[in-house]
Amino acid sequence: MEKPSYTTTVAPGAHWSLRLRRGTLMQLTDISGGANCGMIFYNPENLLERYNAPDTLKCQHTFKLTRGNCLYSDMGRIFASIVQDDSGWHESICGNSRADLVAERWGKRHYQSDRNQWHQNGHDAFLVEMAKYGLGPADMPSNINFFSKVTSDDAGRISLVKGHSKPGDSVTLRFEMDTLVMLHTCPHPLDLSASYPAQPVRIDLGIAAPVSDDDYCLNFRPENRRGFENNALYYLGAPSC
Repeated sequence: MEKPSYTTTVAPGAHWSLRLRRGTLMQLTDISGGANCGMIFYNPENLLERYNAPDTLKCQHTFKLTRGNCLYSDMGRIFASIVQDDSGWHESICGNSRADLVAERWGKRHYQSDRNQWHQNGHDAFLVEMAKYGLGPADMPSNINFFSKVTSDDAGRISLVKGHSKPGDSVTLRFEMDTLVMLHTCPHPLDLSASYPAQPVRIDLGIAAPVSDDDYCLNFRPENRRGFENNALYYLGAPSC
């Protein structure tokens, strides 16, 4: 992104949210390498509409997310398109770390006693942001873990690929509809690092160019064009079909 309109850095083990308008670009940058950025989406006009991981993966015939992939709601609409990607693989199946897992793996630390050195987990980080908008545990969808890659062995056991995301790697989302974005920088649930992973993520926001008919994401899969059509119909004021 050449000229971001806004830049901030989300500290390790922290959380962030913002309502973004359609036509906004969001670039995430893994500053030091090895970051994990959990993210979920909601329609701010109807919080019952949210990111749908199974539909996103199955309709694009993929296990990973990268440039060209669109991120779908449970109403068949597209929250955002991935228009740029350095690392080439982001996963959307493993969910979040939780308090008991983090305590078992790296020890229990509380903000009251440890301040910024405490050990936050992804599940609770999302709940803090969700509460700001009147949402609770029942409203949490499956999340994307940007910068994280997982593979499976012959027995079907899934593991995290260490060193996948390099310092300076970035991924850019173009928002195709108004979207409430929530994210955290807590450890991936399959991270087996000896110490609590603490990698920050930079956020740059800017304005996207209009979507052209030869747009890469629009034409990446036939299903994506239908998703864009659902978005267009939604903004005409008619229900999606």
